[in-house]
Amino acid sequence: MGSTFIVHGIALGAEGVISEFTPLPRELPHSWSWKQLAGHLLLKGLTAVVALPFYCASLIETVQSEIVRDESSSGLLDCVREGLTRLLGVGAPHSRRLLPLSYLLLPVAAHAVLRYAVAASVQRAVLWLQQRGEKRRPIPSDPLDAYFPELAAAWAGSLAADVLLFPLETVLHRLGLQGTRTIIDATDGAQAAGSGGSPLVLPVNTQYDGLADCLHAIRRKEGAAGFYRGFGALLAQYSLHGALLAAARTLLRVVLLDAKAC
Repeated sequence: MGSTFIVHGIALGAEGVISEFTPLPRELPHSWSWKQLAGHLLLKGLTAVVALPFYCASLIETVQSEIVRDESSSGLLDCVREGLTRLLGVGAPHSRRLLPLSYLLLPVAAHAVLRYAVAASVQRAVLWLQQRGEKRRPIPSDPLDAYFPELAAAWAGSLAADVLLFPLETVLHRLGLQGTRTIIDATDGAQAAGSGGSPLVLPVNTQYDGLADCLHAIRRKEGAAGFYRGFGALLAQYSLHGALLAAARTLLRVVLLDAKAC
């Protein structure tokens, strides 16, 4: 989790620095032009490119099996060190199957731009529908409704973007892990023979040459379902997120009603 926050911080910092030294807008005004929109989307793509090596390092930490993880090398800043190692091509040895970062720049930038565009579009559409429904109400809405519609719209936008782009994210994850000597758990229920039922760990031994080769290989060997491996975890994540939002809304409404009664 620490490396995830580090990557998020690097992305935010890169976005701020790039927007300060370039004419690319960090936020779109209420009345934007197509030029401003193109510059804003370009900024999102450049931010993803800057954070790419650190994202790859964080990705390894999130999928690496705990059985083979070395406690001495699990520091908070390992993500930064490994990212710089991947960027400069020095340090810990990797397999010859390791893809150069240049192979991932365009797909990662495209994924970032598409995800932002889908999430923002769905978020604005949900807010518009909510505001349209509120105008038909004869009674003024509760003050609590001024905050939660934006949270709900952001949740819906992120869900739609992640579901729509899940196949592309699956491909990017496989390309980012290839050649990094990552050991993962066999999450399909397999167990090591003769080890008393202990979980089986598997090395990442893919042989993809790039984005197109990965797409064709997954479709040929695993079918369409191969692009949605781990999709249940995404649904569980957003289900929990939505449940927490609903619980927080209910709790705050009860608190507000009690405050009004007093």
